[in-house]
Amino acid sequence: QVQLVESGGGLVQAGKSLTLSCAASSRPFNLDVMGWYRQVAEKERELVATMDGDEGTFYGDSVKGRFTISRDFANNLVFLHMHNLEPEDTAVYYCNLHRRPWGVDFWGLGTQVTVTS
Repeated sequence: QVQLVESGGGLVQAGKSLTLSCAASSRPFNLDVMGWYRQVAEKERELVATMDGDEGTFYGDSVKGRFTISRDFANNLVFLHMHNLEPEDTAVYYCNLHRRPWGVDFWGLGTQVTVTS
């Protein structure tokens, strides 16, 4: 079992930047993929960005060029650096650890990001 704790959410004006952090309670395995998803009420959870153990990254189309994911492997941390925020980025952001090859997912409780115009 892995616990994930997000931090860094808040209220920010459009065009500004914000960084989210996620701390894992134990060291991820090499094959684990860590990432960020977001969800707006009554909509499906949307993939934002992921990074695997080889630092390969994947970004959702709506955040490409604006968001960057990074990991501190030594300290079991993953970050989401969000730039040029838009009101459409308003959501609850969830940290995720996907454990391959079993296909098991661990989730944090989420952190709210609100972008005002």
